[in-house]
Amino acid sequence: MGQAARVSYQSVKAKVLQSIRDSTWAPGTIIPGEVELAELFGCARATVNRAMRELAEEGILERKRKAGTLVKLSPTPRAKFDIPVIRDEIEQTGGVYRYALVKRVQSDVPSWLRAKLAMSEGDQALHLQCMHYHNNKPYQFEDRWINLEVVGSAAQIDFKDVGPNEWLLSEVPLTNAEITFAASRATKEIAEFLDSSEGDALFTTERITWIENRAVTFARLFYHLGYRLTTRI
Repeated sequence: MGQAARVSYQSVKAKVLQSIRDSTWAPGTIIPGEVELAELFGCARATVNRAMRELAEEGILERKRKAGTLVKLSPTPRAKFDIPVIRDEIEQTGGVYRYALVKRVQSDVPSWLRAKLAMSEGDQALHLQCMHYHNNKPYQFEDRWINLEVVGSAAQIDFKDVGPNEWLLSEVPLTNAEITFAASRATKEIAEFLDSSEGDALFTTERITWIENRAVTFARLFYHLGYRLTTRI
């Protein structure tokens, strides 16, 4: 996997914020463009685009058409829930991350997913099931559908070495998401992957992401027993 695929948008945000804090880019400064920043940080332009867009939404940057992106004179930061890169989430705790692809199938979108994502009969999707490990212990089972009518390039990725979570956040300029948190009972299959018992209550996340009004992906994420989510506002 190339270095560009490993650099997350969160990492780009952190580097931009550091440059603002140490006055490399002072308030009122027009910062370099996306192409230049992508070269500077060794990542894809889409990764930079997402980082810049979120910093603008959070009140740190101001993006003006033709004039470029500048550091606001009076930043007004707002709390925001980020979609985590699972690799980063594990490595930030000092753990060793490991990924495994369980299933990859391209097919017509099933009727329940067409209704959820406002897709049409005959549309194509990529169905992926993956495992994420923390120090070789089960951490998360990922069950994901990618809308190939919007992200056709996903059909060319085998996802053997990089997970769809990491690839999408690096390559696709997502604009908004709907996230649901719940507890669900482990099926026999999921229990085997997460080293738990069938019927155990597992912390579960359902997430739909979009580019404007076009649904990109639907994912169900099942976490190991004892998982805790902590966030700050």
